Amino acid sequence: MSVKSFIESNKERFLEELFSLIQIPSISAKQEHKPDMLACAEKWTEILLSSGADKAVVMPTEGNPVVYGEKFYAEDAPTVLVYAHYDVMPAEPLDLWKSDPFKAEIRDGRIWARGADDDKGQGMIQVKGFETALKEDLLRCNVKFIFEGEEEIGSPSLEGFCRKHKDLLKADVILVSDTSMINAETPSLTTGLRGLAYWEIEVTGPNRDLHSGHFGGAVANPITVLCKMMAGITDADGRITIPGFYDDVEELSAKERQMMAQIPFDEEKYKKAIDVNALFGEKGYSTLERNSCRPCFDICGIWGGYTGEGSKTVLPSKAYAKVSCRLVPHQDHTKISKMFEQYIANIAPDYVKVKVTPKHGGQGYVCPIDLLAYQAAEKAVGIAFGVKPLAVRRGGSIPIISTFEQVLGIKTVLMGFGLEQNAIHSPNESCRLDFFYKGIESVAEFYREYK
Repeated sequence: MSVKSFIESNKERFLEELFSLIQIPSISAKQEHKPDMLACAEKWTEILLSSGADKAVVMPTEGNPVVYGEKFYAEDAPTVLVYAHYDVMPAEPLDLWKSDPFKAEIRDGRIWARGADDDKGQGMIQVKGFETALKEDLLRCNVKFIFEGEEEIGSPSLEGFCRKHKDLLKADVILVSDTSMINAETPSLTTGLRGLAYWEIEVTGPNRDLHSGHFGGAVANPITVLCKMMAGITDADGRITIPGFYDDVEELSAKERQMMAQIPFDEEKYKKAIDVNALFGEKGYSTLERNSCRPCFDICGIWGGYTGEGSKTVLPSKAYAKVSCRLVPHQDHTKISKMFEQYIANIAPDYVKVKVTPKHGGQGYVCPIDLLAYQAAEKAVGIAFGVKPLAVRRGGSIPIISTFEQVLGIKTVLMGFGLEQNAIHSPNESCRLDFFYKGIESVAEFYREYK
């Protein structure tokens, strides 16, 4: 039986196994879902064992458990370590979903559910690609699996787990499906990720909420102060104003900019997809350069005062914001974090108190395209999709990828099958059925090519 035939004859079973994972609301950001994290980890061990792993166990960390699995081929064979995460983002706002986010539905050629793409769907692509390769006698390497339950909250426990279990996790390369392709017509492999630094800011004015009629105009409003501070972090040209922020930013070479210019990109279609009339970003760079190879600053959330129904004339005591910077290779997230804290301390006016709390962060990452495993992935995707994939850098961050390189000394090949329209992290997340099956075929072909 061929790879395609094996997938075709098992496609319904593959979906059933995916749906059994999706129905577990493994939301790492919410404490009430702690039991669901363990339930999802245990379900993954069942699926790994039934897919051909010799061993699959749930292992404790300081936070949510890790799933570890392995398949032994030969002592002198190379080893692939497959990484995925089983936690998902919260599904809210629930009223915007067209179907239950934790009861997968098939319609319009897509799987609709939270985790359909990120990352239960893509994790299942890896496991079923492994199973297909095993059943078709294509496997010529040892395979290990590490699935975590904290990626969506910054993987706080995984670095410690990796340091503690370095020998267990020894491998020649890491294979990850948690990224996307350029579009449905243009398959691609991700060769670079941006780093991340994230903070929460608290601005305090008076010691309690005040009557805005009695105190307005005489006491600084923390929300106003916070908005002014945040607005000043980028200038009219889209440049970040923090002193020294760009010191370690590597400028794109003319050759790399020329390569990026060849990537198919329809700016009008891009704007229409997100319903904006115009785009904005750092002056002097294209849209694709801005969202993948250049750093940026974003206010991810801002709140304070009265936001309930009706009106309440209040001058609030506090205002808050959650903010982040996407970083590029060579920018160290710990250095940037300290730089940001100092900058905020310097610009904070004396009529408020400002507290900056660093949250999770991570380094950027670049995969060499001459890596043997990358070339195997390139051939494999080319076979499944019928065209050689482009090598592209992406704007997202997977902080644990750089941690793997620092702690385990292993490079990662980012072999993702998502699409922008899959709406990960948003209501109505989905995954194209044909991409799900082509992804499985790609992974199976990877094991044929990687020896």
